[in-house]
Amino acid sequence: MANPVLINLESVSKSFGIRPLLDQVSLGVHEGDRIGVVGLNGGGKTTLLEVLAGVEPPDAGRVSRVGGLRMAVVTQRGDLPGGATVGEVILGPLGLAEHEWAADRRIREVLRGIGFGAVVDEVTGGTGAPGLEGSVRGMDTPVDRLSGGERRRVALAAALVRELDLLVLDEPTNHLDVEGVQWLAEHLLARRCALVVVTHDRWFLDTVATRTWEVVGGQVESYEGGYNDWVFARAERARQADAAEERRRNLARKELAWLRRGAPARTSKPRYRVEAAEALIADVPAPRDTVALTAFARRRLGKVVVELEDATVRAPGVGEVQDPDGRVLVQDLTWRLAPGERIGLVGVNGSGKTTLLKVLAGAWPLAAGRRIEGQTVKLGWLRQELDDLPADMRVLDAIEDVARSVAFGDKELSASQLAERLGFAPARQRTPIADLSGGERRRLQLTRVLMAEPNVLLLDEPTNDLDIDTLQQLEDLLDGWPGTMVVISHDRYLIERICDSTWALFGDGKLTNLPGGIEQYLSRRAELERDAAAREQSGRGGGAAAPGAGKQPGGAAEAAPRRSGAQDRALQKELSRLERAVARHDEEEARLHAALADAATDPERLQSLGAELSAVVAEKERAEERWMEIAAELE
Repeated sequence: MANPVLINLESVSKSFGIRPLLDQVSLGVHEGDRIGVVGLNGGGKTTLLEVLAGVEPPDAGRVSRVGGLRMAVVTQRGDLPGGATVGEVILGPLGLAEHEWAADRRIREVLRGIGFGAVVDEVTGGTGAPGLEGSVRGMDTPVDRLSGGERRRVALAAALVRELDLLVLDEPTNHLDVEGVQWLAEHLLARRCALVVVTHDRWFLDTVATRTWEVVGGQVESYEGGYNDWVFARAERARQADAAEERRRNLARKELAWLRRGAPARTSKPRYRVEAAEALIADVPAPRDTVALTAFARRRLGKVVVELEDATVRAPGVGEVQDPDGRVLVQDLTWRLAPGERIGLVGVNGSGKTTLLKVLAGAWPLAAGRRIEGQTVKLGWLRQELDDLPADMRVLDAIEDVARSVAFGDKELSASQLAERLGFAPARQRTPIADLSGGERRRLQLTRVLMAEPNVLLLDEPTNDLDIDTLQQLEDLLDGWPGTMVVISHDRYLIERICDSTWALFGDGKLTNLPGGIEQYLSRRAELERDAAAREQSGRGGGAAAPGAGKQPGGAAEAAPRRSGAQDRALQKELSRLERAVARHDEEEARLHAALADAATDPERLQSLGAELSAVVAEKERAEERWMEIAAELE
């Protein structure tokens, strides 16, 4: 028996001006669905969400919703009631007193996960994980004083604290760091409510979605699975149709080659002709020849690129002015960028990533130490702000104002060709810049940076407001770009794809190299959070004397008995056994989820599989708890 339908669209059409965004679309959202929505910028993704949620009425057709549907919608508009406080927006609809929500673990976890740990600490007296959290310091903070990103996070928190049947999200990861994106994915997977989400974050899409809707040409194409499945399906569709659009097909082949060379593809099951898709990529070369690009970069750059020696970097003060007493972001740092080096820079929001990028660009002064720049360096800097665009020009004129052509490795592209690669169709290239959307301005800013043909590229959140097709084109361009690159991004897929090494700011005044990449970063962050929680617990329990205290001279507590080497080895052996057990439980859990999806029309089998899944999850939780106990003991 199929899951009940929560929302149903029948022959729905919606236009803005003379442009139809939805044309006779019929589809439904069922209980338990987790749907990712993808498509080109301006193609109708947000319109589809707003029609589904009732924010916008359809021009034609019918939208029906099940009675009593509990639904929350978080759009990109960031609309919050004027004059309200953070507490009124997030917790007001719940009608809970302060002590009631403070005692609710789920609400506390949502607030911390979204980045409002200070709000929780204000009430509970606790201390959160390290990291700056912006201007939201308490429940009484007026929302009118918040930045755009903070307003979006307040709206997201207000939705996540509620018990819902359906959650509708439009680009929820835009203002979250890598850790926040992972937390949100895990939180959504743990919830039982249905989900419809527009996102360009491919890791997030692949992790949370069991179905993907592609909005294209006024229609909605539906695919089973997440990003990986969608890429395979599109490549297979191109193969069957013998696509005339050769450039797009080659790009899909290259993307598939990347997916198959990396971690095993997270395809839900072989729904598509995987063998045929793999045949497409059998002869595709590696995304880039690192040795050749590095050698070329050395010829362009020489030995010295940008170097920091004994550098101390302080956080901005009021009005972006150097504050001699400000928080130290990095201290005594010696960092030498090499020719052709491709670096991903990660850290929590407020850790100082953008400030460090400004230091590399020479736009932010060092509190101590010195910056050295090579004589042949030509910097290209993509900033988060959009205030460097000439508002009185048209798109193509603004690009040709920088250069008329640009070389990428052994290829040369005209200004118009590069603009088209980054999402500006020939007709759109004559559009005045003043008429562009935020996403289009971001693409134009990026195009102008690349047209300058820099040999050192500094990119600050380049994926903001870019759709997946444009991201693929950008990655394809950067694959063959010869030079030194430093990228700040919360898009872990982009970091893993175009960067060769990962560095992180953990708030300890150091820049840390992570050979294990994003996974090592998240593991280290989790370890820091556990240490912070342990210190907090230790501080709370410090008032009472422990049994046996005062037995040693000077009143010191009796030292804990030391373990023997054999005991340590036994604990390590059990730790390894538990890790293998958790991995087996993960595989079994994934298998049961797939079996549940296949058995959607068989109630008896669903019940049997559900009981089996509950048992596996319980076993996994017990193994994880024991693993944490042993790990703490070994520390």
